[in-house]
Amino acid sequence: MKEIVEIIARSLVDHPDQIVVNEKEEDGIVLFELHVADEDMGKVIGKSGRIAKALRTVVKAAATRENKKVNVEIVS
Repeated sequence: MKEIVEIIARSLVDHPDQIVVNEKEEDGIVLFELHVADEDMGKVIGKSGRIAKALRTVVKAAATRENKKVNVEIVS
């Protein structure tokens, strides 16, 4: 699932080399921290958060197939 987050994020931004995804597990929930360049923050979040919501939906769908719970945080 980490690869899914990386692939989608790299396709959206102007600085794909600055994409970093950290994976943490807390209380049975897998947390993906997506680090992007400050200039690319708006592109990853999208207008009214639509792109961020779509990214989270795709990752949660993939997690459901593996019976896991996930959350995606976008940080700069």
